[in-house]
Amino acid sequence: VVMIKNFQKGEYAGSGSGFVYKTDDKYGYILTNYHVIAKASKLSVVYANEKEVDAVALGGDEYLDVAVVRVDKSSVIKVAEMGKASDLSLGDTIFSFFFPVGEEYYNTVTRGIVSGLNRKITVSVKSTNDWVMKSIQVDAAINPGNSGGPLCNSNGQVIGITNMKLASTGVEGMGFAIPIEEAITYADQLVENGSISRPQLGVEMANASSYAGYFGYDADLTGVVIANVVDG
Repeated sequence: VVMIKNFQKGEYAGSGSGFVYKTDDKYGYILTNYHVIAKASKLSVVYANEKEVDAVALGGDEYLDVAVVRVDKSSVIKVAEMGKASDLSLGDTIFSFFFPVGEEYYNTVTRGIVSGLNRKITVSVKSTNDWVMKSIQVDAAINPGNSGGPLCNSNGQVIGITNMKLASTGVEGMGFAIPIEEAITYADQLVENGSISRPQLGVEMANASSYAGYFGYDADLTGVVIANVVDG
Protein backbone atom coordinates (compact mmCIF):
# COMPACT_ATOMS: atom_id res chain seq x y z
CA VAL A 1 0.00 0.00 0.00
CA VAL A 2 1.35 3.45 -0.89
CA MET A 3 0.62 7.12 -0.35
CA ILE A 4 0.34 9.14 -3.55
CA LYS A 5 1.25 12.82 -3.34
CA ASN A 6 -0.30 15.22 -5.85
CA PHE A 7 1.67 18.37 -6.75
CA GLN A 8 0.14 21.16 -8.82
CA LYS A 9 2.16 24.09 -10.20
CA GLY A 10 5.08 23.14 -8.00
CA GLU A 11 3.09 23.02 -4.76
CA TYR A 12 1.78 20.12 -2.70
CA ALA A 13 -1.97 19.89 -3.36
CA GLY A 14 -3.06 16.76 -1.48
CA SER A 15 -2.63 13.03 -1.13
CA GLY A 16 -4.44 9.74 -1.47
CA SER A 17 -3.69 6.04 -1.33
CA GLY A 18 -2.99 3.26 -3.79
CA PHE A 19 -1.50 -0.22 -4.11
CA VAL A 20 0.86 -2.09 -6.43
CA TYR A 21 -1.25 -4.47 -8.47
CA LYS A 22 1.34 -5.80 -10.93
CA THR A 23 4.92 -5.46 -12.20
CA ASP A 24 6.80 -6.17 -15.41
CA ASP A 25 10.53 -6.24 -16.20
CA LYS A 26 10.94 -2.47 -15.69
CA TYR A 27 8.00 -0.98 -13.81
CA GLY A 28 5.56 -1.38 -10.96
CA TYR A 29 1.94 -0.41 -11.61
CA ILE A 30 -0.20 1.19 -8.91
CA LEU A 31 -3.99 1.33 -8.91
CA THR A 32 -5.67 4.35 -7.35
CA ASN A 33 -8.62 6.70 -7.88
CA TYR A 34 -8.76 9.19 -10.71
CA HIS A 35 -9.57 12.02 -8.30
CA VAL A 36 -6.34 11.30 -6.38
CA ILE A 37 -4.16 12.19 -9.39
CA ALA A 38 -6.45 14.70 -11.14
CA LYS A 39 -4.78 17.94 -12.32
CA ALA A 40 -1.37 16.83 -11.03
CA SER A 41 1.73 18.33 -12.64
CA LYS A 42 3.90 15.94 -10.63
CA LEU A 43 3.30 12.78 -8.58
CA SER A 44 5.35 10.97 -5.97
CA VAL A 45 4.76 7.69 -4.18
CA VAL A 46 5.61 6.97 -0.52
CA TYR A 47 5.94 3.33 0.51
CA ALA A 48 5.17 1.82 3.91
CA ASN A 49 8.91 1.97 4.71
CA GLU A 50 8.70 5.77 4.16
CA LYS A 51 10.79 5.66 0.98
CA GLU A 52 9.56 8.28 -1.52
CA VAL A 53 10.01 7.98 -5.30
CA ASP A 54 8.83 9.87 -8.37
CA ALA A 55 5.84 8.44 -10.21
CA VAL A 56 4.21 8.87 -13.62
CA ALA A 57 0.46 8.89 -14.27
CA LEU A 58 -0.24 6.55 -17.19
CA GLY A 59 -3.91 7.43 -17.43
CA GLY A 60 -7.20 7.61 -15.62
CA ASP A 61 -10.94 7.60 -16.15
CA GLU A 62 -13.14 10.20 -14.47
CA TYR A 63 -16.31 8.12 -14.73
CA LEU A 64 -14.92 4.91 -13.27
CA ASP A 65 -12.72 6.92 -10.85
CA VAL A 66 -9.79 4.59 -11.60
CA ALA A 67 -6.22 5.54 -12.50
CA VAL A 68 -2.87 3.80 -12.96
CA VAL A 69 0.46 5.22 -11.79
CA ARG A 70 3.87 3.84 -12.78
CA VAL A 71 7.07 3.58 -10.69
CA ASP A 72 10.44 1.88 -11.21
CA LYS A 73 10.19 -1.81 -10.37
CA SER A 74 13.31 -1.58 -8.17
CA SER A 75 11.38 0.52 -5.64
CA VAL A 76 8.46 -1.91 -5.25
CA ILE A 77 8.30 -3.72 -1.91
CA LYS A 78 5.55 -6.21 -2.75
CA VAL A 79 2.69 -6.77 -5.17
CA ALA A 80 -0.79 -7.05 -3.67
CA GLU A 81 -2.72 -10.28 -4.16
CA MET A 82 -5.99 -9.86 -6.01
CA GLY A 83 -9.21 -11.47 -4.78
CA LYS A 84 -12.77 -11.50 -6.12
CA ALA A 85 -15.50 -9.09 -5.11
CA SER A 86 -17.95 -11.53 -6.69
CA ASP A 87 -17.18 -13.99 -3.87
CA LEU A 88 -18.29 -11.56 -1.14
CA SER A 89 -21.38 -12.08 1.01
CA LEU A 90 -23.24 -9.66 3.27
CA GLY A 91 -21.56 -9.53 6.67
CA ASP A 92 -18.12 -10.65 5.46
CA THR A 93 -15.24 -9.07 7.36
CA ILE A 94 -13.21 -6.53 5.35
CA PHE A 95 -10.15 -4.40 6.04
CA SER A 96 -9.14 -1.04 4.58
CA PHE A 97 -5.51 0.04 4.33
CA PHE A 98 -4.56 3.63 3.62
CA PHE A 99 -3.05 6.94 4.63
CA PRO A 100 -5.87 9.11 6.03
CA VAL A 101 -5.36 12.87 6.46
CA GLY A 102 -1.80 12.70 5.09
CA GLU A 103 1.41 11.55 6.76
CA GLU A 104 0.34 12.28 10.34
CA TYR A 105 -1.65 9.02 10.47
CA TYR A 106 0.75 6.92 8.44
CA ASN A 107 -0.20 3.27 7.78
CA THR A 108 -3.75 3.14 9.11
CA VAL A 109 -5.90 0.00 9.08
CA THR A 110 -9.66 -0.05 9.73
CA ARG A 111 -12.00 -3.02 9.93
CA GLY A 112 -15.66 -3.49 9.12
CA ILE A 113 -18.12 -5.69 7.27
CA VAL A 114 -19.71 -5.78 3.86
CA SER A 115 -22.91 -3.78 4.38
CA GLY A 116 -24.25 -3.97 0.83
CA LEU A 117 -23.46 -5.52 -2.54
CA ASN A 118 -23.96 -4.14 -6.05
CA ARG A 119 -25.01 -0.72 -4.82
CA LYS A 120 -25.84 1.67 -7.67
CA ILE A 121 -24.45 5.05 -6.62
CA THR A 122 -25.17 8.10 -8.79
CA VAL A 123 -22.21 10.46 -8.89
CA SER A 124 -21.85 13.84 -10.57
CA VAL A 125 -18.97 13.83 -13.03
CA LYS A 126 -19.64 16.84 -15.23
CA SER A 127 -22.24 19.56 -14.89
CA THR A 128 -24.58 17.92 -17.41
CA ASN A 129 -23.74 14.24 -16.89
CA ASP A 130 -24.25 11.72 -14.12
CA TRP A 131 -22.60 8.31 -13.88
CA VAL A 132 -24.10 5.32 -12.06
CA MET A 133 -21.28 3.46 -10.32
CA LYS A 134 -21.55 -0.13 -9.08
CA SER A 135 -20.07 -0.25 -5.58
CA ILE A 136 -19.46 -2.37 -2.50
CA GLN A 137 -20.92 -0.73 0.63
CA VAL A 138 -18.89 -1.08 3.84
CA ASP A 139 -19.03 0.29 7.38
CA ALA A 140 -15.25 0.57 7.90
CA ALA A 141 -14.11 4.11 8.76
CA ILE A 142 -13.39 6.12 5.60
CA ASN A 143 -11.61 9.48 5.88
CA PRO A 144 -9.96 12.05 3.58
CA GLY A 145 -6.80 10.51 2.14
CA ASN A 146 -8.28 7.00 2.09
CA SER A 147 -9.22 7.31 -1.57
CA GLY A 148 -7.51 4.73 -3.78
CA GLY A 149 -6.53 2.40 -0.95
CA PRO A 150 -7.25 -1.32 -1.13
CA LEU A 151 -10.30 -2.92 0.44
CA CYS A 152 -9.29 -6.46 1.43
CA ASN A 153 -11.00 -9.63 2.53
CA SER A 154 -9.95 -11.55 5.65
CA ASN A 155 -7.24 -13.34 3.62
CA GLY A 156 -5.60 -10.02 2.73
CA GLN A 157 -6.66 -10.21 -0.92
CA VAL A 158 -7.76 -6.97 -2.61
CA ILE A 159 -11.45 -7.05 -3.48
CA GLY A 160 -12.06 -3.33 -4.03
CA ILE A 161 -10.68 0.19 -4.26
CA THR A 162 -11.99 2.59 -1.60
CA ASN A 163 -13.28 5.71 -3.34
CA MET A 164 -16.11 7.54 -1.55
CA LYS A 165 -18.48 7.82 1.40
CA LEU A 166 -21.77 9.47 2.23
CA ALA A 167 -20.82 12.57 4.21
CA SER A 168 -23.82 14.36 5.66
CA THR A 169 -25.30 15.09 9.07
CA GLY A 170 -26.73 11.98 10.68
CA VAL A 171 -25.04 9.53 8.30
CA GLU A 172 -22.33 7.23 9.67
CA GLY A 173 -20.51 4.15 8.42
CA MET A 174 -21.52 4.32 4.76
CA GLY A 175 -18.37 3.94 2.69
CA PHE A 176 -18.04 2.58 -0.83
CA ALA A 177 -15.46 0.78 -2.95
CA ILE A 178 -15.09 -0.08 -6.62
CA PRO A 179 -15.14 -3.89 -7.18
CA ILE A 180 -11.63 -5.01 -8.09
CA GLU A 181 -12.78 -6.99 -11.15
CA GLU A 182 -14.21 -3.83 -12.67
CA ALA A 183 -11.05 -1.84 -11.97
CA ILE A 184 -8.69 -4.52 -13.31
CA THR A 185 -10.78 -4.89 -16.49
CA TYR A 186 -9.95 -1.33 -17.46
CA ALA A 187 -6.51 -0.93 -15.85
CA ASP A 188 -4.57 -2.47 -18.75
CA GLN A 189 -6.41 -0.16 -21.19
CA LEU A 190 -5.16 2.77 -19.15
CA VAL A 191 -1.60 1.40 -19.16
CA GLU A 192 -1.62 0.89 -22.94
CA ASN A 193 -3.71 3.84 -24.14
CA GLY A 194 -3.92 6.32 -21.24
CA SER A 195 -7.71 6.42 -21.51
CA ILE A 196 -10.78 4.21 -21.89
CA SER A 197 -12.62 4.16 -25.22
CA ARG A 198 -16.41 4.05 -25.07
CA PRO A 199 -19.02 3.79 -27.81
CA GLN A 200 -21.33 6.74 -28.33
CA LEU A 201 -24.95 6.41 -29.46
CA GLY A 202 -24.94 9.87 -31.00
CA VAL A 203 -28.50 10.70 -29.99
CA GLU A 204 -30.21 12.82 -27.36
CA MET A 205 -33.04 11.00 -25.61
CA ALA A 206 -36.05 11.85 -23.45
CA ASN A 207 -38.43 9.72 -21.38
CA ALA A 208 -41.19 8.40 -23.64
CA SER A 209 -43.83 8.76 -20.90
CA SER A 210 -43.27 12.52 -20.87
CA TYR A 211 -44.21 12.72 -24.56
CA ALA A 212 -46.94 10.06 -24.67
CA GLY A 213 -49.80 12.56 -25.01
CA TYR A 214 -47.98 14.50 -27.72
CA PHE A 215 -47.71 11.37 -29.85
CA GLY A 216 -51.20 10.15 -29.01
CA TYR A 217 -50.16 7.21 -26.84
CA ASP A 218 -51.32 6.17 -23.38
CA ALA A 219 -49.54 7.78 -20.42
CA ASP A 220 -47.98 4.46 -19.38
CA LEU A 221 -45.86 4.34 -22.56
CA THR A 222 -42.33 3.10 -21.77
CA GLY A 223 -39.07 3.63 -23.60
CA VAL A 224 -37.39 6.71 -25.02
CA VAL A 225 -38.01 9.42 -27.57
CA ILE A 226 -35.13 10.27 -29.90
CA ALA A 227 -35.11 14.04 -29.42
CA ASN A 228 -32.10 14.79 -31.58
CA VAL A 229 -29.36 13.16 -33.62
CA VAL A 230 -25.89 14.53 -32.96
CA ASP A 231 -23.87 15.75 -35.97
CA GLY A 232 -21.41 13.21 -37.32
